[in-house]
Order: sequence, then C-alpha cells, then structure tokens
Amino acid sequence: MRCLVVSSTQQVEQVVTINADYETVFELVADVARWPQFHLSAVHAELVDSDEEGEVVQYWSLVGDSAVRTWRAVRRTDRPGRRITFTYKEADAPATEIRGEWVFTELAQDRTRVELRHHVGAPAGADLGPLLDKISQDSKEHLETLRDTAERRAELDELVLSFTDPLFIAGSIEDAYDYLYRADLWPERIPHVVGLTMAEDVPNVQFFDMDTKGPDGATHTVRSVRICLPPNVIVYKQISVPAMLVAHTGHWRFTETPEGVIAEARHTSTIKPSALSLLGSGTTISDARRFLRRLLSSNSMSNLSLAKRFAEERAGF
Repeated sequence: MRCLVVSSTQQVEQVVTINADYETVFELVADVARWPQFHLSAVHAELVDSDEEGEVVQYWSLVGDSAVRTWRAVRRTDRPGRRITFTYKEADAPATEIRGEWVFTELAQDRTRVELRHHVGAPAGADLGPLLDKISQDSKEHLETLRDTAERRAELDELVLSFTDPLFIAGSIEDAYDYLYRADLWPERIPHVVGLTMAEDVPNVQFFDMDTKGPDGATHTVRSVRICLPPNVIVYKQISVPAMLVAHTGHWRFTETPEGVIAEARHTSTIKPSALSLLGSGTTISDARRFLRRLLSSNSMSNLSLAKRFAEERAGF
C-alpha cells in the first residue's frame, strides 16, 4: 500500500510604491545589518554561511518586548534580475516550507515598486490562517519601514550618528568578553550604572532595564535586548530609548590577535529632531551629534577600560 501525501501552497503578497531610486531601495533590502536601526522588531542579522544555494543569513527579531525569535534563511541576491529570493531553513509550523522574494520594478528615475511575496506550503487541510495573517502583517510593516527609510535617506544621513571606538587588551578574549557579558554585575563594576535588572530566560539572549546617571546627575532608564555570540560579539538594541533618540543599536566586538584582543564598541543612534531643545535653546543637529559622540564614546571607553583592567589583571599584567 502506498500513502499519498497531499500538500498545498498559498501565497501572501504585499506591495508598496516608494519615491526613491531603485538602487537605494534595493541596497536597503540587501543590507540586512542596517535593518535593526530602522525596523522596530529587528534586533540583528548576519551572514553565517554560504554555499551553492546562496547566502545563509540568521535573523533575530523581537516578539513583544521580552522575547526574541531567531531563524535562518538561504538568500540569493540577483541585482541584474532585480530580485532577492529567500527560503527558510525551517518553516514555522504548521507550514512545511516558506520561501519568497522581493521584486523591484523601476517605475521612474525616483520611483520604485516593491513586491514582497511569501509562498507557504503545508499539508492539505492544515490551518494556515494565523501564520498567513502574521506573515501578511510582518510584510506590511517591513515595506512601510523600507518606504520611510528610502524616502528619508537624505534626512537620515544627517540624523544617524554611527561610530566605533577600539581598545587593545593584553588579556584573553574570554575574560574581555565575560566582563561585558555579565551585565548583571554592572552596578557593582561600572560607575555610571546605578541599577540593572536582567533576565536571560534563553541562553545568550538578555533583556534588561538599566538605570544610568548622566553628566548632569539625572537618572535615565532604558530597556535593552542583547544577543550574545561568545566570545566574539555582543549585539544590543535599546527597546526604550532616551528622549532625544528615535533608535539606538550597537555592539561590543572582540577580535583575537597574537598580542591580545582588539575590543571595539559601536554605537548607531538616530536623533529625534523634535527633542533638540532638551539640550538647550537653539541646539542644532550638529550640536546634538557632537554631544552624543562625546557622551556615548566616553561611556564606551570607560567600559572598555574596565574590561581591559579586568582581563589584564587575570592575565597577570
């Protein structure tokens, strides 16, 4: 006796027209590392492998403000064909397959149509309704983010401040990493952190509410999520941000060298123009960029210096 397995495929499609040139729009979709700065639920994405099928990209995304979902997809970027295709390594139940594509059509020099399609396969009779609804809503939100980011690209070039500060540590990568991984100990270790409550229900996914004291003596509370990838990277995104920012993401990265470790702190912040007056009457965006660079860099270098002392003391220096 042979058992016949019957399956069906359903398609979800969302479309948006963007007042921006094709190259800008295509690049924003292709550069997945930039999405966490502009898309609310995106936390991190990185290339983890590549083979004859394409690039394997792992994504981390917020579910509410206290959980993270992660998945891998095989992606092919076809610039001449003006499309990006993807296939999930593991489909969300009850689906057995999820694949899709971004299709870009140049309508005019500064006008681009983008279609985001998902093809969802499942056994016949499976209730795909909730999953299809979720995919549809997520697709709509992704396209809205894409349109907003592409159409405001010139403004965002001025509003987004991004920089990296490095420091050499003559110690082990494990000790340098561990010092910054143990955020639960920061109130004891880092002077400007006056309180922190952390949860790590899933290994290497941390959520915490942190109270910090600013240069003016005022206390600020932010909620952050961190993806920890030992011993090389700790990625973070602030879920609640200070009043003068729209978004704040970054990472701590540790690179081993023959002499020790290069540790770097990266910050990417989007300034909220309507909040410039918080820094005083007449504050310009340039003023805010200088203020943020000084403040964030000072905090980062202080943290890296403490990690350096910790790792070098353990190394016997």
